[in-house]
Amino acid sequence: MGDKYPIISILGIRFNLANCLSVLLSAAIVFALVFLSRKIALKPTKRQNVLEWMIDFTNGIVKSAMPGEEGKQFYLFAFVMFLFVFISNQFGLIFQMKVDEVVWLKSPTADPIITMSLAMIVLVLSHYFSIERLGFGNYLKSYIKPVGFFLPINIIEQFTNFLTLSLRLYGNIFAGEVLLNLLVKMAFSHGPATMLVTAPIQMVWQGFSVFIGSIQAFVFVTLSMVYISEKVEMED
Repeated sequence: MGDKYPIISILGIRFNLANCLSVLLSAAIVFALVFLSRKIALKPTKRQNVLEWMIDFTNGIVKSAMPGEEGKQFYLFAFVMFLFVFISNQFGLIFQMKVDEVVWLKSPTADPIITMSLAMIVLVLSHYFSIERLGFGNYLKSYIKPVGFFLPINIIEQFTNFLTLSLRLYGNIFAGEVLLNLLVKMAFSHGPATMLVTAPIQMVWQGFSVFIGSIQAFVFVTLSMVYISEKVEMED
């Protein structure tokens, strides 16, 4: 897209401030939504109903992948991950900000570094809980099952899981923001005439982007639970 981003370097490590600010604000929104709905009443409020529905929804995702008792420890993780990915996907539709052609706020998940970081969290958790359940020796043996020559295939599978989990989310959100930016540029290209033509298209596309962002949050958490369950429920 040719966008410019504010970059700083600390001890030789480069940081994209747009990513940092967007991630922090997305996390703050998630915290605020949950914090404001934390009070439980006998007569549920609308906020409480929405929060309880979301908890049941994400618990259902975990149960579909891990129906046993071991799945309960991932209820909170799935809930927080779903909320964060969902808010991050929608963030750029509302808060995208440019100052002198420099992007300061955008959807965090429209950057592959962020989606790869989220996928890495899932990958590390899956291997950690696999080692905790099986023991390190049996964990290593799992890479040569059912037969020894499956070792390279099983190793490659871990990388493909990581790439598909991260790049699927990134590609969908990034493509949506690219098209939305193109529509905005088109709207201001030839005055009021193009604004009238593109305005309804932008509204339709924004609505579609909200739908896509929701679906991608669901897909990301579902696949995360599937990848974790493959490790946790592996036979020793």
